[in-house]
Amino acid sequence: QVQLVESGGGLVQTGGSLRLSCAGPGSFFRFSVMGWYRQAPGRQRDLVASITSGDSTNYADSVKGRFTISRDNAKNMVYLQMNSLKSEDTAVYYCNLKHSIYGNYWGQGTQVTVSS
Repeated sequence: QVQLVESGGGLVQTGGSLRLSCAGPGSFFRFSVMGWYRQAPGRQRDLVASITSGDSTNYADSVKGRFTISRDNAKNMVYLQMNSLKSEDTAVYYCNLKHSIYGNYWGQGTQVTVSS
């Protein structure tokens, strides 16, 4: 059973910063595409950022220039640094792992609330 464990969510004021962390499996983490998604109440789950095994990154237009995704394969960790947070960033954030053989997995989610 693959487990992804997120941490780092919380309450922050507009303009503040948070760093989300996600711990992945040791066996094939480095060969996986890792991503962060978010889902606000009544909305679909959308991609925020992703990073490939070769460290290529992709960002939603709404977070470009404010969020940074990174990974540490030695620690089986992926991070999302979120700066200049806005109220519209409020959502549950989910860590995602995609592997061509082992499949697609989700973390349990962590709440991020940005207050004005």
